[in-house]
Amino acid sequence: MNYILYDGSVRTNLLPFTYTRPVADIRIGILTIREKWEKHLGLTTTTLTEDYLEEKYPMVEMETNVMLNASFLPSEKLVEMVQGLAENEAIYYNDEIVAFFTSSSQEEVDFDSYKVINYDEELLQIKHTCDIFSLNEKAIQSDFNLITKGRKSEPIPDTVNCINKENIFLEEGVEIDFVTLNASAGPIYIGKDASIWEGSSVRGPLALCNNAVIKMGTKVYGATTLGPFSKVGGELSNVVIFGYSSKGHDGYLGNSVIGEWCNLGADTNNSNLKNNYAHVKLWDYETDCFESTGLQFCGLMMGDHSKCGINTMFNTGTVVGVSANVYGSNFPRNFIPSFSWGGASGFTEYRMNRVNDVAKMVMLRKHVVYTEQDQRILQSVFELSQKYRNYK
Repeated sequence: MNYILYDGSVRTNLLPFTYTRPVADIRIGILTIREKWEKHLGLTTTTLTEDYLEEKYPMVEMETNVMLNASFLPSEKLVEMVQGLAENEAIYYNDEIVAFFTSSSQEEVDFDSYKVINYDEELLQIKHTCDIFSLNEKAIQSDFNLITKGRKSEPIPDTVNCINKENIFLEEGVEIDFVTLNASAGPIYIGKDASIWEGSSVRGPLALCNNAVIKMGTKVYGATTLGPFSKVGGELSNVVIFGYSSKGHDGYLGNSVIGEWCNLGADTNNSNLKNNYAHVKLWDYETDCFESTGLQFCGLMMGDHSKCGINTMFNTGTVVGVSANVYGSNFPRNFIPSFSWGGASGFTEYRMNRVNDVAKMVMLRKHVVYTEQDQRILQSVFELSQKYRNYK
């Protein structure tokens, strides 16, 4: 059977992160949504996404296919139901399609003719950017169970102070000494060749992915995911970093999502709670205005390739687009469009020639090539986001 992950109607709600990737490649928990499905299915998947992303994330269609709504995270029961789908059958959850069977002979999909199979247990679904950190605790636990099942952790060094040691798992190549790991509130997973430097205190749930680094004296807590090749310092609470990004120095980051290839300057801080304790509003790309999240705690949403200078202050519920460069004193605006350059005193457009030069150098430091394909994606995002750069 061939499995295809499609973006679905939530893609706009997940901007700016879906500017540069399909919904399936969002990281939540330990794994991306795609990696979760592929590990459960034991098969590779392809993607149905935006035209400008298809070159990097192509779709392969075969004679028979199962289309999977990528905003849903798999469970064991759901995977069994998906694997059992037959012609003209679809799985629904709360009146929303989760998966359906198609064949190359179908000219169109008429769901009125499909047999409806309802999924009646809890499913995790990523509908909005804030769901990525809000549901991260459940996602870490689910991934931890999946990845560590039937396996034994690498030995934990004697210098490490552990609480609830059986809920801690180390992959091979981990470097860790003279730190405190408290897994009483949730599991702690430390990926291959990751490291936690001395003096750090970690309270689970934590997903520290391969080659990621927690620097000296760092405090991490509140269902946090640090993606591959990330580097963090200071204080983090309930943060998801997709990968290849750095918050290498002191400063607070809470209830936030950071994309790839981002850098937060020394002493960058964000607010995650309004002074009046009201629900936080976030910029909504669907309605082009600020909408309530229904959450009291909500911090910073930052798209790929964005940077900020030292001592940057982000207000509660700030959305930063792709490839923005933020600096200066005082709080910048709560919505910073993609390819913006500036801060509280004003913004100008960050031109593509400079964007490409910086991206090439940043990625080369991690031994990753900035390809012409990557450049075309950013060019498309530049054009798609043009309407927001009016700076009024």
